[in-house]
Amino acid sequence: MYALIALGYTMVYGIVRLINFAHGDVFMVGAFLAFYSVEKFHLPLPAVFAMAAGGSAILAVVIERLAYRPLRNAPKIAALITAIGVSLFLEYFTALHQVFGPNYYAFPRPFQVVSLEIGGITVTNIQGIILVVTLASLGGLQYVVHRTKVGRGMRAVSHDAVTAGLMGVNVNAVISFTFGLGAALAGVGGVLYGVAYPQINTFMGVMPGLKAFIAAVLGGIGSIPGAVLGALIMGQSETMTTAYLSSTYRDGIAFVLLIAVLLWKPTGILGKARTEKV
Repeated sequence: MYALIALGYTMVYGIVRLINFAHGDVFMVGAFLAFYSVEKFHLPLPAVFAMAAGGSAILAVVIERLAYRPLRNAPKIAALITAIGVSLFLEYFTALHQVFGPNYYAFPRPFQVVSLEIGGITVTNIQGIILVVTLASLGGLQYVVHRTKVGRGMRAVSHDAVTAGLMGVNVNAVISFTFGLGAALAGVGGVLYGVAYPQINTFMGVMPGLKAFIAAVLGGIGSIPGAVLGALIMGQSETMTTAYLSSTYRDGIAFVLLIAVLLWKPTGILGKARTEKV
Protein backbone atom coordinates (compact mmCIF):
# COMPACT_ATOMS: atom_id res chain seq x y z
CA MET A 1 0.00 0.00 0.00
CA TYR A 2 2.90 2.35 0.69
CA ALA A 3 4.17 1.60 -2.81
CA LEU A 4 0.84 2.51 -4.42
CA ILE A 5 0.83 5.88 -2.64
CA ALA A 6 4.56 6.52 -3.10
CA LEU A 7 4.27 6.07 -6.87
CA GLY A 8 2.03 9.13 -7.08
CA TYR A 9 4.58 11.25 -5.21
CA THR A 10 7.49 10.06 -7.35
CA MET A 11 5.71 10.42 -10.71
CA VAL A 12 4.50 13.95 -10.01
CA TYR A 13 7.92 14.98 -8.74
CA GLY A 14 9.58 13.41 -11.76
CA ILE A 15 7.37 15.44 -14.11
CA VAL A 16 6.94 18.87 -12.45
CA ARG A 17 9.39 18.78 -9.48
CA LEU A 18 6.51 19.22 -7.02
CA ILE A 19 5.96 17.42 -3.72
CA ASN A 20 2.19 16.96 -3.81
CA PHE A 21 1.40 16.82 -0.11
CA ALA A 22 -2.31 16.55 -0.91
CA HIS A 23 -1.70 13.08 -2.34
CA GLY A 24 -2.31 11.35 1.01
CA ASP A 25 -5.72 13.02 1.20
CA VAL A 26 -6.58 11.85 -2.31
CA PHE A 27 -5.85 8.37 -0.94
CA MET A 28 -8.36 9.11 1.84
CA VAL A 29 -11.02 10.19 -0.67
CA GLY A 30 -10.47 6.93 -2.55
CA ALA A 31 -11.12 4.98 0.64
CA PHE A 32 -14.37 6.87 1.24
CA LEU A 33 -15.51 6.34 -2.33
CA ALA A 34 -14.91 2.63 -1.83
CA PHE A 35 -16.81 2.76 1.47
CA TYR A 36 -19.90 4.27 -0.13
CA SER A 37 -19.62 1.93 -3.12
CA VAL A 38 -19.85 -1.06 -0.79
CA GLU A 39 -22.13 0.35 1.92
CA LYS A 40 -24.69 2.23 -0.17
CA PHE A 41 -24.57 0.67 -3.63
CA HIS A 42 -23.36 -2.86 -2.78
CA LEU A 43 -21.04 -2.94 -5.78
CA PRO A 44 -18.79 -5.95 -6.44
CA LEU A 45 -15.10 -5.60 -5.59
CA PRO A 46 -13.86 -4.88 -9.16
CA ALA A 47 -16.42 -2.06 -9.47
CA VAL A 48 -15.32 -0.72 -6.06
CA PHE A 49 -11.73 -0.52 -7.28
CA ALA A 50 -12.85 1.21 -10.47
CA MET A 51 -14.98 3.73 -8.55
CA ALA A 52 -12.19 4.59 -6.09
CA ALA A 53 -9.50 4.83 -8.78
CA GLY A 54 -11.66 6.86 -11.16
CA GLY A 55 -12.94 9.27 -8.51
CA SER A 56 -9.44 9.83 -7.11
CA ALA A 57 -8.06 10.45 -10.60
CA ILE A 58 -10.74 13.03 -11.40
CA LEU A 59 -10.11 14.81 -8.08
CA ALA A 60 -6.35 14.95 -8.71
CA VAL A 61 -6.81 16.33 -12.23
CA VAL A 62 -9.12 19.06 -10.87
CA ILE A 63 -6.60 19.92 -8.15
CA GLU A 64 -3.79 20.11 -10.69
CA ARG A 65 -5.83 22.32 -13.02
CA LEU A 66 -7.09 24.76 -10.36
CA ALA A 67 -4.29 24.86 -7.76
CA TYR A 68 -1.00 23.81 -9.35
CA ARG A 69 -1.08 24.78 -13.02
CA PRO A 70 -1.37 28.55 -12.36
CA LEU A 71 1.78 28.28 -10.19
CA ARG A 72 3.84 26.16 -12.56
CA ASN A 73 6.28 28.99 -13.32
CA ALA A 74 6.16 30.47 -9.82
CA PRO A 75 8.87 29.86 -7.20
CA LYS A 76 8.81 26.29 -5.89
CA ILE A 77 8.00 27.44 -2.37
CA ALA A 78 4.68 28.85 -3.60
CA ALA A 79 3.63 25.51 -5.08
CA LEU A 80 4.79 23.68 -1.94
CA ILE A 81 2.74 25.92 0.36
CA THR A 82 -0.24 25.52 -1.98
CA ALA A 83 0.09 21.73 -1.79
CA ILE A 84 -0.02 21.89 2.01
CA GLY A 85 -3.04 24.20 1.79
CA VAL A 86 -4.87 21.83 -0.56
CA SER A 87 -4.12 18.97 1.84
CA LEU A 88 -5.60 20.84 4.80
CA PHE A 89 -8.60 21.93 2.73
CA LEU A 90 -9.39 18.33 1.73
CA GLU A 91 -9.08 17.10 5.31
CA TYR A 92 -11.32 19.71 6.88
CA PHE A 93 -13.76 20.11 4.00
CA THR A 94 -14.47 16.38 3.88
CA ALA A 95 -14.86 16.40 7.69
CA LEU A 96 -17.99 18.57 7.32
CA HIS A 97 -21.25 16.80 8.12
CA GLN A 98 -22.51 17.67 4.63
CA VAL A 99 -19.62 15.71 3.05
CA PHE A 100 -18.10 12.64 4.77
CA GLY A 101 -18.34 13.81 8.36
CA PRO A 102 -15.77 13.82 11.20
CA ASN A 103 -16.57 10.38 12.62
CA TYR A 104 -14.82 7.06 12.21
CA TYR A 105 -16.60 4.62 9.91
CA ALA A 106 -16.39 0.85 9.95
CA PHE A 107 -15.36 -0.24 6.45
CA PRO A 108 -17.53 -3.21 5.39
CA ARG A 109 -15.40 -6.05 4.09
CA PRO A 110 -16.98 -7.40 0.90
CA PHE A 111 -15.82 -10.95 1.67
CA GLN A 112 -15.05 -13.27 4.58
CA VAL A 113 -11.54 -13.24 6.01
CA VAL A 114 -9.82 -16.62 5.63
CA SER A 115 -6.43 -17.36 7.21
CA LEU A 116 -3.93 -20.07 6.34
CA GLU A 117 -0.85 -21.10 8.32
CA ILE A 118 2.24 -21.93 6.28
CA GLY A 119 5.39 -22.94 8.15
CA GLY A 120 4.33 -21.12 11.30
CA ILE A 121 3.42 -17.97 9.36
CA THR A 122 -0.23 -16.95 9.21
CA VAL A 123 -1.33 -15.58 5.85
CA THR A 124 -4.81 -14.21 5.15
CA ASN A 125 -6.70 -13.84 1.90
CA ILE A 126 -6.63 -10.06 2.51
CA GLN A 127 -2.84 -10.08 2.31
CA GLY A 128 -3.05 -12.17 -0.84
CA ILE A 129 -5.46 -9.71 -2.45
CA ILE A 130 -3.21 -6.78 -1.49
CA LEU A 131 -0.20 -8.49 -3.05
CA VAL A 132 -1.99 -9.48 -6.27
CA VAL A 133 -3.67 -6.10 -6.79
CA THR A 134 -0.44 -4.21 -6.05
CA LEU A 135 1.61 -6.32 -8.46
CA ALA A 136 -1.07 -5.96 -11.15
CA SER A 137 -1.15 -2.17 -10.63
CA LEU A 138 2.64 -1.94 -10.84
CA GLY A 139 2.67 -4.07 -13.98
CA GLY A 140 0.02 -1.85 -15.57
CA LEU A 141 1.97 1.27 -14.64
CA GLN A 142 5.18 -0.09 -16.15
CA TYR A 143 3.31 -0.93 -19.34
CA VAL A 144 1.81 2.57 -19.57
CA VAL A 145 5.14 4.31 -18.94
CA HIS A 146 7.28 2.20 -21.27
CA ARG A 147 4.92 0.87 -23.94
CA THR A 148 2.40 3.62 -24.72
CA LYS A 149 2.47 6.97 -26.48
CA VAL A 150 1.40 8.88 -23.38
CA GLY A 151 4.10 7.06 -21.39
CA ARG A 152 6.68 8.20 -23.93
CA GLY A 153 5.35 11.72 -23.47
CA MET A 154 5.69 11.39 -19.69
CA ARG A 155 9.32 10.36 -20.00
CA ALA A 156 9.98 13.17 -22.47
CA VAL A 157 8.41 15.83 -20.23
CA SER A 158 10.32 14.47 -17.24
CA HIS A 159 13.59 14.81 -19.16
CA ASP A 160 12.94 18.27 -20.64
CA ALA A 161 9.45 19.80 -20.70
CA VAL A 162 10.35 22.70 -23.03
CA THR A 163 11.96 20.48 -25.67
CA ALA A 164 9.12 17.96 -25.37
CA GLY A 165 6.64 20.76 -26.09
CA LEU A 166 8.63 21.85 -29.13
CA MET A 167 8.55 18.24 -30.37
CA GLY A 168 4.76 18.20 -30.32
CA VAL A 169 4.05 16.77 -26.86
CA ASN A 170 1.02 18.30 -25.13
CA VAL A 171 2.79 19.08 -21.87
CA ASN A 172 -0.34 20.16 -19.96
CA ALA A 173 -2.20 17.00 -20.93
CA VAL A 174 0.74 14.80 -19.94
CA ILE A 175 1.03 16.49 -16.54
CA SER A 176 -2.71 16.14 -15.90
CA PHE A 177 -2.56 12.49 -16.93
CA THR A 178 0.36 11.91 -14.55
CA PHE A 179 -1.58 13.42 -11.65
CA GLY A 180 -4.61 11.30 -12.53
CA LEU A 181 -2.62 8.09 -12.92
CA GLY A 182 -0.83 8.55 -9.59
CA ALA A 183 -4.14 9.35 -7.88
CA ALA A 184 -5.79 6.26 -9.40
CA LEU A 185 -3.10 4.11 -7.80
CA ALA A 186 -3.65 5.92 -4.49
CA GLY A 187 -7.40 5.22 -4.82
CA VAL A 188 -6.64 1.51 -5.26
CA GLY A 189 -4.46 1.77 -2.15
CA GLY A 190 -7.39 3.36 -0.30
CA VAL A 191 -9.59 0.35 -1.07
CA LEU A 192 -6.89 -2.05 0.10
CA TYR A 193 -6.37 -0.02 3.28
CA GLY A 194 -10.08 -0.08 4.07
CA VAL A 195 -10.24 -3.83 3.55
CA ALA A 196 -7.09 -4.50 5.62
CA TYR A 197 -7.79 -2.03 8.45
CA PRO A 198 -11.59 -1.67 8.41
CA GLN A 199 -11.89 1.77 9.98
CA ILE A 200 -11.62 5.04 8.07
CA ASN A 201 -11.92 8.76 8.78
CA THR A 202 -11.07 11.98 6.99
CA PHE A 203 -7.60 12.30 8.57
CA MET A 204 -6.55 8.74 7.75
CA GLY A 205 -4.35 9.85 4.84
CA VAL A 206 -1.94 11.98 6.86
CA MET A 207 0.41 9.33 8.28
CA PRO A 208 0.30 6.89 5.33
CA GLY A 209 0.90 9.84 3.02
CA LEU A 210 3.93 11.01 5.00
CA LYS A 211 5.36 7.49 5.19
CA ALA A 212 4.81 6.94 1.47
CA PHE A 213 6.61 10.22 0.79
CA ILE A 214 9.51 9.03 2.96
CA ALA A 215 9.48 5.73 1.04
CA ALA A 216 9.71 7.66 -2.24
CA VAL A 217 12.65 9.71 -0.92
CA LEU A 218 14.30 6.58 0.47
CA GLY A 219 14.13 4.78 -2.88
CA GLY A 220 14.99 7.87 -4.90
CA ILE A 221 12.17 10.29 -5.63
CA GLY A 222 11.48 10.45 -9.34
CA SER A 223 12.30 6.74 -9.76
CA ILE A 224 9.38 4.31 -10.07
CA PRO A 225 11.42 1.21 -9.06
CA GLY A 226 12.90 3.31 -6.26
CA ALA A 227 9.45 4.11 -4.87
CA VAL A 228 8.58 0.42 -4.74
CA LEU A 229 11.92 -0.49 -3.13
CA GLY A 230 11.60 2.31 -0.58
CA ALA A 231 8.04 1.22 0.28
CA LEU A 232 9.16 -2.38 0.84
CA ILE A 233 11.99 -1.22 3.11
CA MET A 234 9.58 1.06 4.98
CA GLY A 235 7.02 -1.69 5.54
CA GLN A 236 9.63 -4.23 6.64
CA SER A 237 11.25 -1.72 9.00
CA GLU A 238 7.91 -0.96 10.67
CA THR A 239 7.05 -4.64 11.04
CA MET A 240 10.46 -5.56 12.48
CA THR A 241 10.37 -2.58 14.84
CA THR A 242 6.94 -3.61 16.12
CA ALA A 243 8.01 -7.24 16.52
CA TYR A 244 11.39 -6.77 18.21
CA LEU A 245 11.18 -3.38 19.93
CA SER A 246 7.76 -1.84 20.49
CA SER A 247 4.79 -0.62 18.46
CA THR A 248 5.42 2.76 20.09
CA TYR A 249 8.44 3.22 17.83
CA ARG A 250 6.61 2.16 14.67
CA ASP A 251 5.94 5.66 13.36
CA GLY A 252 9.25 7.04 14.57
CA ILE A 253 11.34 4.58 12.55
CA ALA A 254 10.03 6.15 9.34
CA PHE A 255 11.50 9.53 10.20
CA VAL A 256 14.74 7.97 11.43
CA LEU A 257 15.06 6.33 8.00
CA LEU A 258 14.39 9.69 6.31
CA ILE A 259 17.12 11.44 8.29
CA ALA A 260 19.54 8.58 7.67
CA VAL A 261 19.00 8.51 3.90
CA LEU A 262 19.27 12.31 3.62
CA LEU A 263 22.58 12.19 5.46
CA TRP A 264 23.94 9.12 3.67
CA LYS A 265 22.60 9.46 0.12
CA PRO A 266 20.30 12.47 -0.45
CA THR A 267 19.30 11.23 -3.91
CA GLY A 268 17.96 7.97 -2.47
CA ILE A 269 18.95 4.38 -3.14
CA LEU A 270 18.10 4.35 -6.85
CA GLY A 271 17.94 8.10 -7.42
CA LYS A 272 20.34 9.99 -9.63
CA ALA A 273 21.75 13.45 -9.13
CA ARG A 274 20.38 16.00 -11.59
CA THR A 275 22.38 18.75 -13.21
CA GLU A 276 20.73 22.13 -12.88
CA LYS A 277 20.82 24.42 -15.92
CA VAL A 278 22.10 27.92 -15.24
